[in-house]
Amino acid sequence: MGSWEPVKTESAACDYRDLDSWSLEQSLRAIIDSNRRAIDAVAASLPELGRAATGLAERLGRGGRLVYIGAGTSGRLALQDAAELSPTFGFDKTLVLMAGGSDAGSRAEEGAEDDQESALQAVDRAAVESGDAVIGLAASGRTPFTLAGVSEARRRGAFTVGIANNAGSPLLDAAEVGILLDSGPEVLAGSTRMAAGTAQKVVLNALSTSVMAKLGGAYGNLMVGMRPRNAKLRQRALGIVVTATGVTSNEATRALEASGYRIREAIVMLKTGLTVERATALLKDHHQRVRDALLAAGEEPL
Repeated sequence: MGSWEPVKTESAACDYRDLDSWSLEQSLRAIIDSNRRAIDAVAASLPELGRAATGLAERLGRGGRLVYIGAGTSGRLALQDAAELSPTFGFDKTLVLMAGGSDAGSRAEEGAEDDQESALQAVDRAAVESGDAVIGLAASGRTPFTLAGVSEARRRGAFTVGIANNAGSPLLDAAEVGILLDSGPEVLAGSTRMAAGTAQKVVLNALSTSVMAKLGGAYGNLMVGMRPRNAKLRQRALGIVVTATGVTSNEATRALEASGYRIREAIVMLKTGLTVERATALLKDHHQRVRDALLAAGEEPL
């Protein structure tokens, strides 16, 4: 075992050294305050986030996949983000390469994060290529699995983003765009599921939501790419169509039923009077962006 080289996310901050003797209220306040600092760290990374979002939108807009690479908490955050893109935006081209495989999504597989060879094999099996976009996450910024996977994806020509919580970490250099989230030491030293995880979660939310909205997943701030596959979501779809068009609930329901509960098509049909077939073709011509389709049809958008 080599010598210990502390990084900020692993260090034991003096501010929290009496954690075990504090009242519960003191502990809660400290943890909440550390998460506020995590949000500030995300805000400080906005220039790099902008570069990352631009690269992601460019690859995904051309039909590429969004591939996440991570281990432990970072990998599980990636799984959560990826899982939400299909029901929220109708985007299915996601893949998560997780250290330890799918079982690690619900059970810790700590040893797997050191396996560089398995990362290379996972990237190869996934056939990651130049049309794809890859996000690698590691609080330390030096997790071997994540570092190897991102490096290999970049070698293959994919657009790569590296997200880490320690300055100067190799993941930030391995990726085309490195995003430093300087969230600082944890209240519970080394437990990066806390402030570091909060910062990573916010970044994933920001990146995926902004990119998906840009690519037609939103009209205004309405989730028009949503897939209403249960009663609750069908009610939400109804509300979206009513809000977007100003029609009655009955009219919106008829348009949704005629379109097979495709929200974009229902909105375009109601705003333009087009048939479902023509609405579908118009949206296809305008990359599924409702606003652009309506403007092309001479209609005033929201």
